[in-house]
Amino acid sequence: MVKRRFWLLKTEPAEWSWDDQRRCDGGVSHWDGVRNRQAQKYLKSMQIGDLCFFYHSGRERRVVGVVEVAKKWYSTAGVGGDDWEGAVDVRTVAEMRREVHLREIMSEPSEMKDFVLLRQPRLSVVPVPEKVWNRICEMGGGFDGSGEDDDVDGDGAGEGEKENDLG
Repeated sequence: MVKRRFWLLKTEPAEWSWDDQRRCDGGVSHWDGVRNRQAQKYLKSMQIGDLCFFYHSGRERRVVGVVEVAKKWYSTAGVGGDDWEGAVDVRTVAEMRREVHLREIMSEPSEMKDFVLLRQPRLSVVPVPEKVWNRICEMGGGFDGSGEDDDVDGDGAGEGEKENDLG
């Protein structure tokens, strides 16, 4: 079994917001329009079931929700199109109980030292190390709709139900 990985997907809320995502048919949308080659490589690495922070960029700069990869990378290029034109489908999982602003993430440099978002802030798709995922979930109080009141990391186990608990 492949271990679940974690990602952050950035979007300008005027282009595609959390509210737009939630209103999609079945909560599923195409995540496309990624032009940067490194960000595209990350998108191509995603597997079904991976979890992604939904991040409002621009003036808002905050994690607002969680989506799950519902369909791996597929080409959206027409005949004679570019191999790099493609998308993944993501399904709405839940809203963060409390939005986590970039300034809060940056205020914990030792916890976030391995977070690509802080080293390459222009990328619209970045991997999130599990330790960073857990910390951001903790900062935001977890996310609603996870099925577990205390499930802060999306693994289905409530707080205190696993050896490497956040506490």
